[in-house]
Amino acid sequence: MYAIIATGGKQYKVAEGDIIRVEKLEAEEGSEYTFDQVLAVNDGEMKVGTPVLQGAKVVASVLGNGRAKKVVVYRYKRKSGYHKKNGHRQPFTSVKIESIQA
Repeated sequence: MYAIIATGGKQYKVAEGDIIRVEKLEAEEGSEYTFDQVLAVNDGEMKVGTPVLQGAKVVASVLGNGRAKKVVVYRYKRKSGYHKKNGHRQPFTSVKIESIQA
């Protein structure tokens, strides 16, 4: 059984027991978080929402928050001596999928 959920502007295919990294959520470590934007569920038969399934939800436990590896952004224009270096670390929340209810 798997589900497709939407969170943080992205879509994830999840099954029970999966550990995924999503965009940072306002949830404390060790708490439960419910994803209610379930786009599709497959439990032998595919159910697709328009755009979300009514009454379907995915329950996950929050493992912790973190920041991804640094991405270096370097801007450069030749012959003019212009260069600019920036870095960015995207925050994320790691969650473990506990149950899928459709």
